[in-house]
Order: sequence, then C-alpha cells, then structure tokens
Amino acid sequence: MTNILEAIYNIVNQKNFEIRDMYSGRNRANGMGDALENYIKDAFAGTFEMLDELDKMKIFNQEFSWLGSQNNPPDIMIKGGDAIEVKKTQSANSSLALNSSYPKTDLRSTSPMITKECKDCENWNVKDLIYCVGHTTDTSLKSLWMVYGNSYAAKHETYQRIKTTISDGIKTIPDVVFADTKELGRVNQVDPLGITNLRIRGMWQIENPRKVFNYLHEQTGKDFELVCIIPTEKYNSFSNASKTKLEEISENGFSIENKQIKDPNNPAKLMFCTLIKFCV
Repeated sequence: MTNILEAIYNIVNQKNFEIRDMYSGRNRANGMGDALENYIKDAFAGTFEMLDELDKMKIFNQEFSWLGSQNNPPDIMIKGGDAIEVKKTQSANSSLALNSSYPKTDLRSTSPMITKECKDCENWNVKDLIYCVGHTTDTSLKSLWMVYGNSYAAKHETYQRIKTTISDGIKTIPDVVFADTKELGRVNQVDPLGITNLRIRGMWQIENPRKVFNYLHEQTGKDFELVCIIPTEKYNSFSNASKTKLEEISENGFSIENKQIKDPNNPAKLMFCTLIKFCV
C-alpha cells in the first residue's frame, strides 16, 4: 500500500516539474488542474516513468479505491489508506476555494457530500485527509504543499455549527416552500405564480497553507518547493521501510525536521509534526 512518504520519495527522485508537457501529449489533461491531479496520482502510485496507459491503470487499480468525481470530494482514495484532495492555485498565496464543502480534518463515509459509489468503493468509515496544494504557472509546477487535514482544519463541529445555524435560520422565513437539499437551503415557489426557486449555497474558502504555516517555511526563490507537514503520530504509523527510504535521501535541498505547529482547535496548544522539504 502506498502512502505520502512513498509519494515524497518518488517526487524527489523524479525531478521533472514541467507537468503540462508530461501529460498533455497523452490526452490525459485538459488543463493544468488535470495535469496536477495526474501528477499526484503518479507520485503516489510510483508510475512517473510508466508510459503504457493499460499498465498504469493496473497499478492505479492496485493502489487506489477511488479516483474522484468532478463535483464531489475526494479526488483520490488510497486503498486501505488516506484520502487526497488536490487544489491548484496560480498564485503562491491564493486562498483555496472549497465551494460547498467546508474544510475537513478527515473524510467520513457518512458525509452527505460524497457519492454512494465512493462510500461503497471499499470497506471504510474514516480516512485521514491530505490536502495537496499545487502552485502552477501555465506550464510547470512551482510548489507543492502536502498537509494533513487535522493539522490544518478545525474539527467538523466548528464548521457544521455555522452551516446548521444558517440552514435552520432560513427555514424560519414564513410563507415559503422549502425543499430537501445538500446545500444550505432551497426555497421553491418564491413568487405568486410559483415559478421561481432560490438555491442557497455555501462558498467556503481556506487560507493557503503557505500563509497558515509561514512560521515554518518562507519562499526560497528556488525553481520548485515541496513542503509536507505530517503529524508526528501519523508519521510514526508508516512502515519502517517507507520511513527508512525517505530518511536515507541525501539530495541537496532535502530535509526532515521535527517541529511544532499550532493546534487548529486551540492555537494556545502546540502539536508535534514532521516537516519534510525539498527545494531545488
């Protein structure tokens, strides 16, 4: 089973960040967003050098249980492992648009935002969630931040309370017809003819991890930066083989350090994490 340490190892050894050229020639990417997602899949599956699409599909089938739908999270699920959300920005510090899905510490099979097919793709209840945030130009990947949700987002209840309060408040409006919806609310037949409906959608955003964790890393001016923040307990849960492979990397610009970060649920407390960087 693959994991984030294997993905880091593969990225460090692959060293090609011209992702448009990597994928546009194979009809696998309609834009830089698709190219970034394909790059992340190859990083986790270890298939950067694999040109035959059928062979690559077989590896994906072994490693992944879910490869996403356009409008529902997540983008990728590792079979028996973590879930992955891929976000692309064209500015190094841009906020991430999460649309109707609020930030998550983890992914739960009970979430109304995921599809039935995703719920049924393997036997699972909760998966740790990795946010993979890529800053791209029109041709290349300039930086990639990989951050676990429980080091980045507050607990589910923090966001769900806001969503529920808004939805319940909308339902107190008199003399309108409400409909069941996964959005914040839907009001049908607003006008006397009953021909106008109102959809009320949440548009969630979260600050870029580069800004959230600016006390751990500042831009270096290098051609490419990989920054990964892994809670120490999570890092220690990976196989010795994966950890040893990573810890033996001697590439210039590669480092592993033990750090502390602010607890997303209480900034007065600190969490231990492993900070992994590759800047070239």
